[in-house]
Amino acid sequence: MPLLDGLTTIWDKLMSAQPDPPPLLVLLTAVVAVVVVATRLPWRIARNAVTIAHEGGHALVALLTGRKLRGIRLHSDTSGLTLSAGRPTGPGMILTLLAGYVAPSLVGLAGAWLLAGNRITLLLWVAVALLLAMLVMIRNVFGVLSLLVTGGVVLAVSWYASPQVQAAFAWTSVWFLLLGGVRPVVELQRLRSRGRMPQSDADQLARLTPFPPLFWVGVFMLVSLATLAVGALLLAGPILTDAGLTI
Repeated sequence: MPLLDGLTTIWDKLMSAQPDPPPLLVLLTAVVAVVVVATRLPWRIARNAVTIAHEGGHALVALLTGRKLRGIRLHSDTSGLTLSAGRPTGPGMILTLLAGYVAPSLVGLAGAWLLAGNRITLLLWVAVALLLAMLVMIRNVFGVLSLLVTGGVVLAVSWYASPQVQAAFAWTSVWFLLLGGVRPVVELQRLRSRGRMPQSDADQLARLTPFPPLFWVGVFMLVSLATLAVGALLLAGPILTDAGLTI
């Protein structure tokens, strides 16, 4: 049956493992990600992907903790807002607030785990599916455009690009999320120290818990650095294998 054969082909494509990328590709994609995160203009553009993950983290945890998701807004200044309804206090609200700053790093870690098994196509298609799921909750034009462009790029790479280009794109993206999860935490504390973010996630968590804002900034940073370390080890698999080492 053609339909069944087509579905089988797609499933096989999703679950098949690609060959290890060259160690040089792994190293170069890490360098590219570092440059993007560390330089002003590239970071200003690419930070939208971090914002998508940040707000997606808020939204997912809000749903998982029984809160009612009202909508997500993504802004051209790379800020975002996720609105949910429910108890203004309690574990659900705390976890929802906690999820934002750690989400990009955790998404990057999940991506590194998939890439460690060379599931490049699966990673790209899961990314498209998550972006589509998030799209239905977007409540402003820029947010819709941002998700459509991001999802369109990922889909085009997964469908039309060569295996080498897919590997370069996937490794760069995951390196970027792991590294890009750290910089917003640094920026958060810098703005807080200047009194410019009194309603930040860390400050809201402080009002809901016995712990001060700086404690929560420390939690965000600890998670980001820990996931970066573990994710880097997973992504460096081809380099370690080439050197005769194993994870």
